Amino acid sequence: MDVHLYLSMIPEALIASMLAPEEFGVYYAVGTQKKARGQAIFFEISPDFRHSFFRIEEGIRRCVPHEDGSPKRSIYISVYRALEHMSLDAIQKLYLVTQDGRVLGLDSSEEIPEETEGLHLYQEIAPVHPLIVSTLGPREFYDLIVKTPTSLLSLPAICFVELRLDELAIDPERGAVRDLPYSNIGHLRQCLMDLRTKTVHSKMVNRIQPASFPYRTIKSGIFVGNEEGLLYFPLPSQEELRAKYYRWWRSANM
Repeated sequence: MDVHLYLSMIPEALIASMLAPEEFGVYYAVGTQKKARGQAIFFEISPDFRHSFFRIEEGIRRCVPHEDGSPKRSIYISVYRALEHMSLDAIQKLYLVTQDGRVLGLDSSEEIPEETEGLHLYQEIAPVHPLIVSTLGPREFYDLIVKTPTSLLSLPAICFVELRLDELAIDPERGAVRDLPYSNIGHLRQCLMDLRTKTVHSKMVNRIQPASFPYRTIKSGIFVGNEEGLLYFPLPSQEELRAKYYRWWRSANM
Protein backbone atom coordinates (compact mmCIF):
# COMPACT_ATOMS: atom_id res chain seq x y z
CA MET A 1 0.00 0.00 0.00
CA ASP A 2 1.17 3.51 -0.79
CA VAL A 3 1.93 5.92 2.05
CA HIS A 4 0.49 9.44 1.72
CA LEU A 5 1.62 12.61 3.48
CA TYR A 6 -1.01 15.06 4.75
CA LEU A 7 -0.55 18.49 6.30
CA SER A 8 -3.50 19.08 8.61
CA MET A 9 -4.54 22.61 9.52
CA ILE A 10 -7.10 21.74 12.25
CA PRO A 11 -5.02 20.97 14.25
CA GLU A 12 -1.68 21.75 12.61
CA ALA A 13 0.17 18.46 12.01
CA LEU A 14 2.11 16.45 9.44
CA ILE A 15 0.65 12.95 9.14
CA ALA A 16 1.55 9.79 7.23
CA SER A 17 -1.35 7.53 6.22
CA MET A 18 -2.10 4.53 4.02
CA LEU A 19 -5.54 5.99 3.26
CA ALA A 20 -6.26 7.85 0.01
CA PRO A 21 -7.32 11.51 0.49
CA GLU A 22 -11.09 10.88 0.44
CA GLU A 23 -10.78 7.95 2.86
CA PHE A 24 -8.43 9.91 5.11
CA GLY A 25 -10.86 12.84 5.14
CA VAL A 26 -13.71 10.62 6.36
CA TYR A 27 -11.49 9.02 9.00
CA TYR A 28 -10.02 12.32 10.16
CA ALA A 29 -13.38 14.09 10.49
CA VAL A 30 -15.54 11.26 11.79
CA GLY A 31 -13.15 8.67 13.26
CA THR A 32 -13.69 4.94 13.43
CA GLN A 33 -16.11 4.72 16.37
CA LYS A 34 -18.48 7.45 15.14
CA LYS A 35 -18.40 9.01 18.62
CA ALA A 36 -16.52 12.22 17.88
CA ARG A 37 -16.61 14.29 14.72
CA GLY A 38 -15.45 17.66 13.54
CA GLN A 39 -14.45 19.74 10.56
CA ALA A 40 -11.11 18.88 8.91
CA ILE A 41 -8.89 20.86 6.56
CA PHE A 42 -5.73 19.31 5.15
CA PHE A 43 -3.31 19.48 2.23
CA GLU A 44 -2.02 16.48 0.32
CA ILE A 45 1.78 16.70 0.26
CA SER A 46 4.15 15.27 -2.35
CA PRO A 47 5.40 11.86 -1.14
CA ASP A 48 8.90 12.95 -2.17
CA PHE A 49 8.92 15.92 0.23
CA ARG A 50 11.67 15.83 2.83
CA HIS A 51 12.92 18.40 5.36
CA SER A 52 15.45 18.04 8.14
CA PHE A 53 12.88 19.36 10.64
CA PHE A 54 10.65 16.30 10.09
CA ARG A 55 11.44 12.62 10.74
CA ILE A 56 9.52 11.65 7.61
CA GLU A 57 11.44 8.47 6.77
CA GLU A 58 10.86 7.10 10.25
CA GLY A 59 7.16 8.00 10.04
CA ILE A 60 6.82 6.17 6.72
CA ARG A 61 8.59 3.09 8.12
CA ARG A 62 6.09 2.97 10.96
CA CYS A 63 3.15 3.33 8.59
CA VAL A 64 2.55 -0.39 7.97
CA PRO A 65 -0.68 -2.43 7.71
CA HIS A 66 -2.28 -3.89 10.82
CA GLU A 67 -2.06 -7.61 11.50
CA ASP A 68 -5.43 -8.17 9.82
CA GLY A 69 -4.16 -6.45 6.67
CA SER A 70 -6.15 -3.23 7.14
CA PRO A 71 -4.30 0.00 6.31
CA LYS A 72 -2.59 2.14 8.93
CA ARG A 73 -4.78 5.21 9.16
CA SER A 74 -2.38 7.72 10.69
CA ILE A 75 1.14 8.19 11.99
CA TYR A 76 1.77 11.66 13.38
CA ILE A 77 5.17 12.90 12.23
CA SER A 78 4.90 16.39 13.72
CA VAL A 79 2.37 18.43 15.68
CA TYR A 80 4.54 21.52 16.05
CA ARG A 81 5.59 24.19 13.52
CA ALA A 82 4.60 21.93 10.62
CA LEU A 83 3.32 24.67 8.31
CA GLU A 84 6.39 26.81 8.93
CA HIS A 85 8.70 24.08 7.56
CA MET A 86 6.58 23.07 4.57
CA SER A 87 7.63 23.96 1.02
CA LEU A 88 4.83 25.41 -1.11
CA ASP A 89 6.11 23.32 -4.04
CA ALA A 90 5.24 20.18 -2.07
CA ILE A 91 1.59 21.14 -1.58
CA GLN A 92 -0.55 19.32 -4.16
CA LYS A 93 -4.21 19.72 -3.22
CA LEU A 94 -6.45 21.06 -0.47
CA TYR A 95 -9.31 19.07 1.06
CA LEU A 96 -12.24 20.55 2.99
CA VAL A 97 -14.12 17.98 5.05
CA THR A 98 -17.47 18.55 6.72
CA GLN A 99 -18.16 17.27 10.23
CA ASP A 100 -19.98 14.22 8.85
CA GLY A 101 -17.13 13.28 6.52
CA ARG A 102 -18.06 14.79 3.13
CA VAL A 103 -14.82 15.58 1.29
CA LEU A 104 -14.23 18.31 -1.31
CA GLY A 105 -10.85 18.52 -3.07
CA LEU A 106 -9.63 21.88 -4.38
CA ASP A 107 -6.80 22.66 -6.80
CA SER A 108 -4.70 25.79 -6.51
CA SER A 109 -5.06 28.73 -8.87
CA GLU A 110 -2.41 31.21 -10.01
CA GLU A 111 -4.99 34.01 -10.00
CA ILE A 112 -5.31 35.64 -6.59
CA PRO A 113 -8.70 37.41 -6.21
CA GLU A 114 -8.55 41.04 -7.24
CA GLU A 115 -9.02 43.77 -4.67
CA THR A 116 -12.70 44.56 -4.12
CA GLU A 117 -14.36 47.61 -2.63
CA GLY A 118 -15.03 47.50 1.05
CA LEU A 119 -13.66 45.90 4.20
CA HIS A 120 -12.47 42.32 4.74
CA LEU A 121 -12.88 39.62 7.38
CA TYR A 122 -10.14 37.00 7.77
CA GLN A 123 -10.05 33.82 9.82
CA GLU A 124 -6.47 32.75 10.40
CA ILE A 125 -6.45 28.94 10.50
CA ALA A 126 -2.81 28.08 11.31
CA PRO A 127 -0.44 28.42 13.06
CA VAL A 128 -2.58 30.83 15.10
CA HIS A 129 -6.27 31.48 14.56
CA PRO A 130 -7.58 34.90 15.57
CA LEU A 131 -10.44 36.57 13.70
CA ILE A 132 -9.28 39.77 11.97
CA VAL A 133 -10.96 42.63 10.10
CA SER A 134 -8.86 44.58 7.61
CA THR A 135 -8.85 47.21 4.90
CA LEU A 136 -6.36 45.01 2.98
CA GLY A 137 -7.12 42.50 0.26
CA PRO A 138 -5.84 38.90 0.62
CA ARG A 139 -2.44 39.43 -0.98
CA GLU A 140 -1.82 42.63 0.96
CA PHE A 141 -2.94 40.91 4.17
CA TYR A 142 -0.43 38.09 3.53
CA ASP A 143 2.28 40.66 2.79
CA LEU A 144 1.53 42.44 6.07
CA ILE A 145 1.94 39.26 8.12
CA VAL A 146 4.63 37.28 6.26
CA LYS A 147 6.34 39.02 3.38
CA THR A 148 6.99 42.58 4.53
CA PRO A 149 5.69 42.84 8.10
CA THR A 150 5.54 46.38 9.45
CA SER A 151 4.50 45.40 12.98
CA LEU A 152 5.93 43.16 15.69
CA LEU A 153 3.27 40.51 14.91
CA SER A 154 4.76 38.55 12.00
CA LEU A 155 4.62 34.86 11.10
CA PRO A 156 6.95 32.67 8.98
CA ALA A 157 3.90 31.06 7.31
CA ILE A 158 0.14 31.36 7.43
CA CYS A 159 -3.04 29.62 6.29
CA PHE A 160 -6.14 31.81 6.26
CA VAL A 161 -9.57 32.23 4.69
CA GLU A 162 -11.50 35.35 3.76
CA LEU A 163 -15.04 35.19 5.12
CA ARG A 164 -18.17 36.89 3.82
CA LEU A 165 -19.17 40.29 5.14
CA ASP A 166 -21.79 41.02 2.48
CA GLU A 167 -23.40 44.42 3.21
CA LEU A 168 -21.20 44.95 6.27
CA ALA A 169 -18.17 45.30 3.99
CA ILE A 170 -19.57 48.56 2.62
CA ASP A 171 -21.80 49.77 5.45
CA PRO A 172 -20.68 48.20 8.75
CA GLU A 173 -22.99 50.42 10.80
CA ARG A 174 -26.30 49.85 9.00
CA GLY A 175 -25.66 46.93 6.61
CA ALA A 176 -28.04 43.97 6.91
CA VAL A 177 -26.68 40.84 8.61
CA ARG A 178 -29.10 38.42 6.88
CA ASP A 179 -27.70 34.86 7.07
CA LEU A 180 -24.24 35.72 8.41
CA PRO A 181 -23.77 33.38 11.42
CA TYR A 182 -21.13 35.36 13.34
CA SER A 183 -21.55 35.79 17.07
CA ASN A 184 -21.45 39.21 18.73
CA ILE A 185 -22.40 41.13 15.58
CA GLY A 186 -22.37 44.40 17.52
CA HIS A 187 -18.67 43.97 18.33
CA LEU A 188 -17.90 43.00 14.71
CA ARG A 189 -19.68 46.13 13.47
CA GLN A 190 -17.68 48.30 15.87
CA CYS A 191 -14.37 46.77 14.78
CA LEU A 192 -15.25 47.41 11.14
CA MET A 193 -16.25 50.99 11.88
CA ASP A 194 -12.97 51.52 13.74
CA LEU A 195 -11.09 50.73 10.52
CA ARG A 196 -12.90 53.65 8.89
CA THR A 197 -12.04 56.11 11.64
CA LYS A 198 -8.55 55.06 12.79
CA THR A 199 -5.22 54.91 10.96
CA VAL A 200 -4.87 51.12 11.17
CA HIS A 201 -5.05 48.51 8.41
CA SER A 202 -6.22 45.58 10.55
CA LYS A 203 -7.94 44.99 13.88
CA MET A 204 -8.42 41.84 15.94
CA VAL A 205 -12.05 40.85 16.49
CA ASN A 206 -11.42 37.72 18.58
CA ARG A 207 -8.00 36.51 19.71
CA ILE A 208 -9.34 33.09 20.85
CA GLN A 209 -11.52 32.33 17.83
CA PRO A 210 -11.81 28.57 17.05
CA ALA A 211 -9.89 27.59 13.91
CA SER A 212 -12.98 25.96 12.39
CA PHE A 213 -15.64 28.03 10.58
CA PRO A 214 -18.82 27.41 8.54
CA TYR A 215 -17.78 26.63 4.97
CA ARG A 216 -20.81 28.54 3.67
CA THR A 217 -19.19 31.75 4.93
CA ILE A 218 -16.15 31.42 2.63
CA LYS A 219 -16.00 34.44 0.34
CA SER A 220 -13.54 33.12 -2.24
CA GLY A 221 -11.22 30.37 -1.02
CA ILE A 222 -8.31 29.32 1.20
CA PHE A 223 -4.85 30.93 1.16
CA VAL A 224 -1.55 29.48 2.33
CA GLY A 225 1.76 31.30 2.14
CA ASN A 226 5.28 31.63 3.47
CA GLU A 227 8.38 33.55 2.41
CA GLU A 228 8.38 31.54 -0.87
CA GLY A 229 5.04 32.97 -1.97
CA LEU A 230 1.27 32.61 -1.70
CA LEU A 231 -1.02 29.78 -2.91
CA TYR A 232 -4.76 30.24 -3.43
CA PHE A 233 -7.35 27.45 -3.50
CA PRO A 234 -10.62 28.87 -4.85
CA LEU A 235 -13.95 27.47 -3.70
CA PRO A 236 -16.36 26.73 -6.59
CA SER A 237 -19.44 28.94 -6.94
CA GLN A 238 -22.64 28.05 -5.10
CA GLU A 239 -24.17 27.00 -8.43
CA GLU A 240 -21.27 24.63 -9.22
CA LEU A 241 -21.28 23.20 -5.70
CA ARG A 242 -24.99 22.42 -5.92
CA ALA A 243 -24.66 20.92 -9.40
CA LYS A 244 -21.45 18.88 -9.04
CA TYR A 245 -20.84 18.44 -5.31
CA TYR A 246 -24.36 18.43 -3.90
CA ARG A 247 -23.77 16.11 -0.94
CA TRP A 248 -20.80 18.16 0.24
CA TRP A 249 -22.67 21.44 -0.31
CA ARG A 250 -25.73 20.14 1.57
CA SER A 251 -23.59 18.95 4.48
CA ALA A 252 -21.67 22.27 4.57
CA ASN A 253 -24.96 24.19 4.80
CA MET A 254 -26.59 22.11 7.54
